[in-house]
Amino acid sequence: MKRNIDEKLINWKQNKNRKVLLLRGARQVGKTYSVRKLGRRFTHFLEVNFEEDPEIISFFEHSLSPEEICNKLYAYFDIPIIDGKTLLFLDEIQACPKALKALRFFYEKKKELHVVAAGSLLEFSLGEIPSFGVGRISSLYMYPMNFLEFITAIHGNGLHSLLVEHNASKCIDSALHNKLLNSLLTYLLIGGLPDVVESYRTEKDLHNCMKILDDLLITIKDDFAKYRNKVPIRILNDTLDSIARQTGNKFKYSEIAENEPYHIIKPALNLLNMAGLAHIIYHTSSNGLPLGSGTNHKKFKVILFDTGIYQRIMGTKLKDFIPKNLSDLINRGNLVELFVGLELLSSQELFIKNQLYYWHREARSSNAEVDYVIQKGERIVPVEVKSGKKGSMQSMFKFIDEKKSEYGIRLSQENFSRYKDIRSFPAYYASLLFKDF
Repeated sequence: MKRNIDEKLINWKQNKNRKVLLLRGARQVGKTYSVRKLGRRFTHFLEVNFEEDPEIISFFEHSLSPEEICNKLYAYFDIPIIDGKTLLFLDEIQACPKALKALRFFYEKKKELHVVAAGSLLEFSLGEIPSFGVGRISSLYMYPMNFLEFITAIHGNGLHSLLVEHNASKCIDSALHNKLLNSLLTYLLIGGLPDVVESYRTEKDLHNCMKILDDLLITIKDDFAKYRNKVPIRILNDTLDSIARQTGNKFKYSEIAENEPYHIIKPALNLLNMAGLAHIIYHTSSNGLPLGSGTNHKKFKVILFDTGIYQRIMGTKLKDFIPKNLSDLINRGNLVELFVGLELLSSQELFIKNQLYYWHREARSSNAEVDYVIQKGERIVPVEVKSGKKGSMQSMFKFIDEKKSEYGIRLSQENFSRYKDIRSFPAYYASLLFKDF
């Protein structure tokens, strides 16, 4: 299946000034698959997995010299490691902290060799390494497949090209619009984890997709045992489940475990965020750019990293989810808000860790909230998510008036349209909001 990150990896391969590449993201988002796909473009490909082959860790114990390490790897795997011809892939590198330390030396002393490292919860591991490879290592952040990647995998390039090339000032043909809405409904249910999407692509069996998601969720929670010395496993489980329940609302620690102290619960949320399993959406005053300058870190929402995992945690049953008509989506506003947040994250620059923002004004006579606030060029643009065809836009108009915004964006199941200062797009267009229109 084609991923947006494929082109980024190819450009990195061809860049003469490339650095060692660190691929970051949650488990099961497709990091290993994408690097293996890149490996086909090299004469030789050597994959080292520190969890599958823990004995390899000893190669990094006594020396961090790239030449010595490569000689040992060549002797062990019998795969040539040749500058410019070999891709060296160090997977699950968080299991070998000294391998993380060694990355900077590959850039300094063996720059012509293509080296990619990947792992989960890397931020946690990197935090324990002083002065880690600043200026010598590039990070590339990876997410589950977004909706454009999903429809390409399921339907081919036609719908993808239609959306990317569509003039946002015009309606899309109703038959195509309904087809995209139905595809969105499927995506909301199964999410974008590659194993699940591949299963649906080949078998079209939603029940099997649910089984795969359940297995993936078990794997994710089993991973929590690795961090029991930092946060109790039970608290991590409870926090993950609570994030799903609190989707769309201001996050409250008290909703996780009422009798647990704050200093135990907060690290659990931070760990899930570092692992890429959750994303924090901070309140911003939106008074100027950058949006982060107006952040209130005490006021935030949290979303999970995948809609399919969200559905399994919430215990969604197929018979209850598949609606008799598309207007039933109106009752699933939190789910569509989650979807839009993930689309906004994955459609921005992937070489930095992106941050989402929302706006909320609490006043006795004038309470207002905008789901997302984004930056388009030098403009601050409010984004409201409406799961159905109707819904008040009072908060949007208050934001536009108060912040003197040029326009606002409304995402719903409606076709492309415009009303006063509001530009209305179908929800499936969310990943393209950063385009010029």
